[in-house]
Parts: sequence; structure tokens; C-alpha cells
Amino acid sequence: MCRVGTTVSSTRASTRPAAEPAGGWRMPANARRWCAWLLPWLLLLALAGWARAEQPQVLHQQLHRGPDGLQLTVRLDLTATHAVEDVLLRGVPLYFVWQADVYRQRWYWRAKRVAGAQRTLRLAYQPLTRRWRLSLATNPAGGTGGSLQYALHQNFDSLADALAVIGRVTRWRVADSTDLEPDARHRVEWQMQLDLSLLPRPFQIGVANQPAWDLSVTRRLRVPDTLSDGDAPNPAADAAGDANGALPDLGAADAPSGPGARPE
Repeated sequence: MCRVGTTVSSTRASTRPAAEPAGGWRMPANARRWCAWLLPWLLLLALAGWARAEQPQVLHQQLHRGPDGLQLTVRLDLTATHAVEDVLLRGVPLYFVWQADVYRQRWYWRAKRVAGAQRTLRLAYQPLTRRWRLSLATNPAGGTGGSLQYALHQNFDSLADALAVIGRVTRWRVADSTDLEPDARHRVEWQMQLDLSLLPRPFQIGVANQPAWDLSVTRRLRVPDTLSDGDAPNPAADAAGDANGALPDLGAADAPSGPGARPE
């Protein structure tokens, strides 16, 4: 009979916790239901934020070439975002800049700028009277917010009324007749924008690259080759529009005009 040897051995029990089941930590059921309810609302808020960043719509644009020069008429659907309105209500003025450049096309080189015009409008809220004050600068070229000189002011009862005037120019002379060559082709590039560079320095840092502050629109129009007699802007029609409730254009044509406007 064979003898069988036995060996007794012992191993110290491990103190490490048991491994977690596959999949790791799982969110509680109540939290999952809460996230499922909150996610669609967050998506809607994000989409609403992008909608507020849309550019102003161009309702009408027209170039009139007359014996005295080139005149531009534009009407925009301009609205303010909640962020812009909040800053205005805090007493911070905002500056809207209209810029128009006239170029002569050249087949042998890029187009040459032959004329241009610029106007700056300052919009401020007056807490004591609860009215909106709009001012038109006479020498915007090279000026800053504090150094601009204003020759025309107008007060409004609502922000929408002030923005309606900011968003349109009527018979704005952007070039003289001597700036346009008879046998050449010309184009006009115009732009309206909220100029953030004229804001106080702290606000410039806070609103940089934010879509809610991107209020700008740019368009290009071809200058008529001949004098446009039939499609000239009609002052009588503009006056009728004012009588029907339309607001006057601040600084129409080349001289201050319109009810409620007064020189400095």
C-alpha cells in the first residue's frame, strides 16, 4: 500500500474590495429622468440664443444717380437683443455706424475707392425722463466716442422707435457727380454695424466674440450707368409715410430735417 503525503498550506485572505460590476457607476433613476427632462429645454435655449444673433434684415435698398451725385436709401428691420437692451438701461451709450464706399472697377487691377461717406449715431437711455436720445455725429471720421461732435438730436418714447430711425437712411449722399466717371462701372459697398470699439473698455472685454452683440449687415449695389430719373426717391411719399405714423429719418439728405430734430 502506497503512503500518501499531505502538505498543509495557508494563504492570507485579500483585503481588497470586490471588483465593481461591468459598466461602472450608474446614475440613479431619478437623476436620469431629470436630465431627460432638462436636455430639451437646454437645446431650445441654445437655439434661441443663435436666433438672437441673426443679422438685421434688409427691407429696402436703392441707389439713385442724379445730377448732384449718388444717393443711397436703405431701410432695415433692426432689433436689439436682451443683452444690448440691458446695457442701454444701465446708462451705457451705444454707437451705430453707417459706412458707404464707392469703388470704380478696373479690369487690369482691383477696384479703386473713389468716394465714401460715414455717419455715427449715438443711442442713450435717460432714466429721469425714461426716454431714448439719439444723436447724429457730424465728423465721425477718425473720431472716438468722446470726441465726436453732434449736430442733431432726437428723443423717442420707446427703444423700438429709436432703432427704426437708426436702421434707415434716406437720400444719403455717398458720392458727388465728379467722383463718378461717365464711361466706367462703379459699385457701392455699404455697412451698418454696432461699433463695439466705442464702448467703455470694460464692456469691450466682456462682449468680445459674443453673438448677441454682432449687430451688423453688409451689402453691395451696382451704380446705375446713367442718371436714374424714374426711380428717384419721392419726398412727397416720404412725407405721407411720416403722416401715417412712420418716423422721420435722422439727418436725411445733406441737412438736418424732420420733426423733433434741432441743431446743437
